Amino acid sequence: MRPARRTHRLPAFTLTELLIALVIVGVLVYLALPDYSQVVANAKATEAKLQLEHLYSLETTHFYERSSYNADLQAIGFQHQRTVQEGGNANYRIEVVSASPSAFLARATALADFDQDGQFNVWEIDQEKALKEVVPD
Repeated sequence: MRPARRTHRLPAFTLTELLIALVIVGVLVYLALPDYSQVVANAKATEAKLQLEHLYSLETTHFYERSSYNADLQAIGFQHQRTVQEGGNANYRIEVVSASPSAFLARATALADFDQDGQFNVWEIDQEKALKEVVPD
């Protein structure tokens, strides 16, 4: 005796429908990916801005106490975070480029090319708190 055949089908997607949905999602991800990398680059640039503004505050305090700016980060109390290459979280190298009794210039240089365009992001700040992006990423 033969077993009875089932004639009732369960509702489900066909393989073709699933493949079409995957292709559509893939195309949308491909189109959105360049915008996402720019968002990441902008978020990481916030780190540079905050670090430079903190350095500005320390330099200003040092100036009020000693009537001059200082190029030594330790002397003004700035503790640089360990960089990503050193196992830390910092994405920028912070340095005081120049310091004199009446002026200073500090720079934050990216350690990686965040949006893979071949340029490393650079920010600068001076004694007037003029924060500017020197090399955009």
